Amino acid sequence: MKQLVVIDGQGGGMGKQLIAAIKAAHPQFSITAVGTNAIATAAMIKAGADKAATGSNAVVVACRTADVIVGPVGIVIADALMGEMTQEMAAAVGRSPARKLLLPFNACGCVVVGAQELSLGALVRQTVALLDEMG
Repeated sequence: MKQLVVIDGQGGGMGKQLIAAIKAAHPQFSITAVGTNAIATAAMIKAGADKAATGSNAVVVACRTADVIVGPVGIVIADALMGEMTQEMAAAVGRSPARKLLLPFNACGCVVVGAQELSLGALVRQTVALLDEMG
């Protein structure tokens, strides 16, 4: 069984949509939701996460055992998500051997050159399609 970690911050809206869509398409995956704050974590729990935790250390620990990490591109950039991503958190995601599916959601102040400007719904659908390909 694949161990997915979904990381999100602020209000957790992206993580909530990702978890709901992934659970619908791949109910066999175990999803750990990690919020950079309690509001984000609560939103992802409501979407159906199997486990959840909040904060910097939770990100570090979850990244150690993840097969796949999913979240906005800002999760690999220190001080992104309005300052919620610490250097330690971004480094833990980057150093993890897990496959990373990073959504180029440019609201974090980072523009991924060559990435199309897509709605959050379209990005979620593409993420689920990539998980389909991964098995």
